Amino acid sequence: MSKVTVAESAGFCFGVDRAVKMVYGELEKNTKVATLGPIIHNQDVVSDMQSKGARTISSVDELAPDETVVIRSHGVGRDIYEQIEAKGCRMLDATCPFVSRIHKIVSEKSKEGYFILIAGDSSHPEVQGIVGHCDENHLVFKDNFELKDFFEKKYINLKKKLAIVAQTTYNIVVWDECLNVIPKNDPDIVIFDTICNATDARQSDAAKLAQNSDIMLVVGGRHSSNTVKLYEVCSRYCKTYHIENADELRSLKLPAAERIGITAGASTPAYIIKEVQTTMAENENLTAIQDEEIDFAQALDESFKKIHTGEKVKGIVVGVDNAEITVDLGTKHTGYVKLEDLTDDPSQKPEDIVKVGDEIELIVIKVNDAEGTAQLSKKKVDEQAGYDTVVKAYEEGTVLEGVVQHVVNKGVTLTYLGVRVFIPASQTGLPRGAELDELLKKKVEFTIIEVTEGKKRAVGSIKAVQNARKAEAQAKFWETAEVGQTFVGKVKSLTSFGAFVDLGGIDGMVHISELSWKRIKHPSEVVSVGDTLEVYIKDLNREENRISLGFKKAEDNPWEIFKANYKVGDVVKATIVSITSFGAFAKIIDGVDGLIHISQIADKKVENVKDILSVGDEVDVKIIDIDTESKRISISMRALIENDEAEEAEEEAASDVVYSDEAGIAPSEDAE
Repeated sequence: MSKVTVAESAGFCFGVDRAVKMVYGELEKNTKVATLGPIIHNQDVVSDMQSKGARTISSVDELAPDETVVIRSHGVGRDIYEQIEAKGCRMLDATCPFVSRIHKIVSEKSKEGYFILIAGDSSHPEVQGIVGHCDENHLVFKDNFELKDFFEKKYINLKKKLAIVAQTTYNIVVWDECLNVIPKNDPDIVIFDTICNATDARQSDAAKLAQNSDIMLVVGGRHSSNTVKLYEVCSRYCKTYHIENADELRSLKLPAAERIGITAGASTPAYIIKEVQTTMAENENLTAIQDEEIDFAQALDESFKKIHTGEKVKGIVVGVDNAEITVDLGTKHTGYVKLEDLTDDPSQKPEDIVKVGDEIELIVIKVNDAEGTAQLSKKKVDEQAGYDTVVKAYEEGTVLEGVVQHVVNKGVTLTYLGVRVFIPASQTGLPRGAELDELLKKKVEFTIIEVTEGKKRAVGSIKAVQNARKAEAQAKFWETAEVGQTFVGKVKSLTSFGAFVDLGGIDGMVHISELSWKRIKHPSEVVSVGDTLEVYIKDLNREENRISLGFKKAEDNPWEIFKANYKVGDVVKATIVSITSFGAFAKIIDGVDGLIHISQIADKKVENVKDILSVGDEVDVKIIDIDTESKRISISMRALIENDEAEEAEEEAASDVVYSDEAGIAPSEDAE
């Protein structure tokens, strides 16, 4: 009998899944929906959407005024957005974030004067959408041969910088060959890695499976670019067949094969993959039966209904009491299900779960032919159903929810639909060395990364969900991020050179110099982990995913405050903050210091500043100069001393003059 294996990463990708869910979500709200082109390269899904009311249109002109148009994950050019806006219809943009990133790259590089090279199929909607965000300086090449021809014949006379991108579903093998053609160490060539990670993984997994298979079945739409590329990848290693669904298997004459591999494109739903897998398994079983000689005596014996331990059976509930239920199995046995085999919930009674007349599925635990009884379990069926759900979640990458129940050695555990899920410490999403007790009794989101069929257990990952959400948040952030945008975020961590702020799934850094107008030695002098800050984008580095943030505001600039409130000639109190050989610096206001030159400390020659002043002294000074351009302030103690002496001299001169009360004549100096 042949062994049938399904590739690990076969089926729906994030972008397609998001687009399909978006359409179904609108249909559930009874919205009139029109998709601009088939939302997915899978006729079964498209037909189902159409049966629920969705229309597929080929141009904006076909839109009705009351329809909501959905842009599919392939994306469109700038002109399409303009047409929809002119039409006045509501629009839902389901463009894959990874495609949107390419749009942004080519748009920016076109404005900077770059010539854009696009690796892909020029007739594919995604590539046409990318072209729609370039100017006339672009070229689409399908493989390394066309790229080589470009560099040999056109690049020399081009006299422009090059920016190179690839269709998200481009063949990774061909892309590697293209990279070998591109001139090395050319500063005028910028290469962007834009092949979707899911595409990379899907093609790599398919290639590995094909190398270990006798035949491969590639499941997906005839017009699906990524499915066609999967077919090309697999065909390099073994005989490969491209089918759209399980029905096409009946018309194929597959050769005898011990190892059969199955993979599927990004537009292929999980249920179609499962149907193909099941059909192959059924065909194998049928072949095996046809090859065997039928034992009619055995067949007659098996026609009598029997039950065996471990078998799944159906029964009708005929009795319910507080401790157990009684079930009619249609055999000579009377079935019993104890309360502990009905449910895990101690608060429930049998009557809360079933009633007389219900038909239920059960697992046989023990058979007593002598007494004509059978001990049954509904809980095991539920656990099996739960396990099947977990397996499906594993195959489809579904995000599940559960409450952490126990902290165990090297991880935590929870139960999902009766299935024990172990989450290793490395997959909890907590920092290395963190206390796992932080997760106890908390609801968490996780994906299944491994299943153990024999023990019906699974391994989960919280970290995988966090990483996926982070990747999604990053993709969305880079779509709209611009210098000057403001955000409110929480301080995530501190380092000696700055503070990292969570902007909502993506982190930016406020450099220590941007935290305060004052000179500080460590960010903790201004902020703490958990603080909420209003920040703005100072700089963006898309290639390295770096975001530089600003925090200090212009209106808080101490120099601006000083200029608005002080002028030359003002007398102020200042505090000595440092002493040098040529004078002393004194703080006038926070963040603004003035220099008292050694010549301005006293009205006599000063040999050593420390003989007169100490750090911390508060002194009266006069502002004698403000250098706005250099942001330097000169202040003087001596000026105040000279002013005081001048005033005393004037008062003394005035006191020496005596006037006669009667004659008003000033007496001589000898007069008494």
